[in-house]
Amino acid sequence: MKDSAIIVSGGMDSITLLYDKKDEIALGISFDYGSNHNAREIPFARMHCERLGIKHITIDLGFIHRYFKSSLLEGADAIPEGHYEDENMKSTVVPFRNGIMLSIAIGIAESSGLNKVLIANHGGDHAIYPDCRPEFIRAIDGAANAGTYAHVHVSAPYTDITKADIARIGKRLGIDYSETWSCYKGGKVHCGKCGTCVERREALKEAGIEDTTVYEE
Repeated sequence: MKDSAIIVSGGMDSITLLYDKKDEIALGISFDYGSNHNAREIPFARMHCERLGIKHITIDLGFIHRYFKSSLLEGADAIPEGHYEDENMKSTVVPFRNGIMLSIAIGIAESSGLNKVLIANHGGDHAIYPDCRPEFIRAIDGAANAGTYAHVHVSAPYTDITKADIARIGKRLGIDYSETWSCYKGGKVHCGKCGTCVERREALKEAGIEDTTVYEE
C-alpha cells in the first residue's frame, strides 16, 4: 500500500531512499529554498519520481533565502572547502531546514491521505546538522503523531548508517549515481572540494562503486 510521502532533494541519499521504498511512496516532495544547488538537484528528483511513476511536487520556500543566514544561500564563493567534520563547514547549516520541510511535508501528507513522511538523513550528518540527529527525528516524529488526526509518522531509516552504507544499498538497487547531484556550489559540474563532494567521493569509493561524477579538478 502506498501510504508515504518522501522529501526528495535529488541527492544520493534521498534518491536511494526513493528507490529503496518505492513500493510504499505515493508522493515525492522537493523544496526550493534558494540554495546554490537547488536548480541542479531538483530536476534529478523530478526525473526519478517520474521514472518510478511517483507524483512529484516542488514547494517554494523563497523566504528562507531572504531571512536565513547560511553560506549555502550566499553564492558559490561562500561555500567552504573541506570535510564535514571541519569547523568551517558549520557555515553551511540552514537553521532548522529539516524541521521546516518536515512540518510542511507532514501537513501535505495528511492532506493527501498519507500517514508517513520519509527523510534520508544519515549518520554522517550528525556532526554539524542538529536537525539530522536521532533526538531530533524522535522529537518531530512525536510532534507529527500528536499534531495530526492521521497520526502521521516520520521515518528516517538511514539515521544510524553512513553514506557509504547508503551507497551500498544503491549499488544493490542498481542506482546510477551520475543521475544525482551533491555539490553545494551548484556549478556546471561538481567542484570536488566542498564537504558534500568530499563525502560523495569517499562513500562511492568505500562502497566499491566507480565514480563517474564529473569534477572540476
